[in-house]
Amino acid sequence: SENIRVISIVGRFLEHSRIYYFHNKGEEEVYFGSADWMPRNLDRRVEAMVPLEDPGIIKDLQEILGVMLSDNRQAWDLQSDGQYIQRQSAEDIQEQCAQKLLMEMAQESV
Repeated sequence: SENIRVISIVGRFLEHSRIYYFHNKGEEEVYFGSADWMPRNLDRRVEAMVPLEDPGIIKDLQEILGVMLSDNRQAWDLQSDGQYIQRQSAEDIQEQCAQKLLMEMAQESV
């Protein structure tokens, strides 16, 4: 779909966030969930997805999403044919590694 982007970031950490951000006709909705939406995980497990309403948490998650969407080092984009293509950093653009930046942000906040 032209309106949906699926990005996989393969790096140091196995676990990953499951943040769902929807923007429909000016209406923003943010959800956080446990499921990775693969059939093998949905058939034999109980998974949860909940809407977030706290503006502070939503702001924090939007910042995290921004960092993840800017990754040009470890991100792979899902194509319409089901294939993943690794993002390549242009020579004139600074390399962005989302997991590294998120670790730095966490250390600064302590």
